[in-house]
Amino acid sequence: MVKDDETVIQEFNELVNMSADELKDWLGSEESAGSGWDKDDGSGETIGHESGRKIIQILEKNPEKGPSKYGADEDIPHMRKVVAYCKRHLAQEGKAKQDPDSKSARSLRNWGHDAQKT
Repeated sequence: MVKDDETVIQEFNELVNMSADELKDWLGSEESAGSGWDKDDGSGETIGHESGRKIIQILEKNPEKGPSKYGADEDIPHMRKVVAYCKRHLAQEGKAKQDPDSKSARSLRNWGHDAQKT
């Protein structure tokens, strides 16, 4: 069953625990660029890195994370992907919380979730 938009927004706001500035700084690091699966377009960018750039746009457009200020057509489809990715990886990987330098932790940061934050 597909989650309703309200649930996606709530979970996105809980899971994305990095600010736009924190995420920009992280995405500019060498560690970020080398984490995750490469896109198949030959660019050398990872899927998570591209996702991080989209998350920054969403956060900058709505820094207060007001549920009514997300765009149903432009924001929520990507937010849905972010929620699915973060929830899946957090459920599968305990390592992200234990080791901030693990591939899992770095990849989650590309998707806006810092597992070291509480």
